[in-house]
Amino acid sequence: MKPIMEALDLRYSYPGTRKEALRSLTLTIPQGKKTAICGHNGSGKSTFFLHAIGIHRPASGQLKLKGAPLSYRRDDLLRLRRQVGLVFQDPEQQLILNTPYEDVSYGLRNAGLPEDEIAVRTERMLLSMGLKPLADTPIHQLSLGQKKRVALAGVLVLEPELLLLDEPTAYLDRLSERQLLEELDLAQEQGITVAMATHDMNLAYAWADWVLVMDQGACCMAGPPHEVFADEEKLRSLGLEPPMLLELWQALPSAVRKSHAPPRSIEAMKAFLQNGYGTAGAL
Repeated sequence: MKPIMEALDLRYSYPGTRKEALRSLTLTIPQGKKTAICGHNGSGKSTFFLHAIGIHRPASGQLKLKGAPLSYRRDDLLRLRRQVGLVFQDPEQQLILNTPYEDVSYGLRNAGLPEDEIAVRTERMLLSMGLKPLADTPIHQLSLGQKKRVALAGVLVLEPELLLLDEPTAYLDRLSERQLLEELDLAQEQGITVAMATHDMNLAYAWADWVLVMDQGACCMAGPPHEVFADEEKLRSLGLEPPMLLELWQALPSAVRKSHAPPRSIEAMKAFLQNGYGTAGAL
């Protein structure tokens, strides 16, 4: 498993407090995988993301991107923020201009690209994200889901190698959540490594290829979803609930579950109940 980003023994405390927000944090985000970083609010997920784009600098430890330690020189930080994009939980913190077109093009202009290339890439991104009809709509008139997609578009248009998202589905309705996840899957198919911070265990179980669990500034679990979420005792000790779909699966008789991988979507569970369960034994 090739890492795209590694945190090695990171320690960090916010000014004015002695409590460590990151406490010997060591974790790996694998390249090309969809990674969910789980944990309660205050577990250190957002603080780690701010380190990943160089906004915070660790008191000790090291952060590596593609095997190279992060440099905090101005030019290197500008390059880093083109390689690693961060979408904040609250799009209001990220959207700074008047319309989706202006906001999506801003990062390209800030990177010094020629105007003709800015126009082409902005138009293409708005079209691919389904935002073209809203290109000139005032940002304040957009729904929360639309604002989150504009914020995502503003990061994706820079063509990062690693995309980080902080609670991207928070407060979204089901349709907006599904649209956002489809965009993330498309980004991953195009070669972008995607990692999201979330406290939604159901989402992490269904979406991720790799799961990291953080608690009190440290990474305490790591692995594929079926392994991490199978450790129900450890999860509950951290105050986290196992995914509902996995709990339902484990409630089935062991003879029924034997030789079958746990389903990770409602559709897969339905298919199993209609096919596999029927052949394994009657209700």
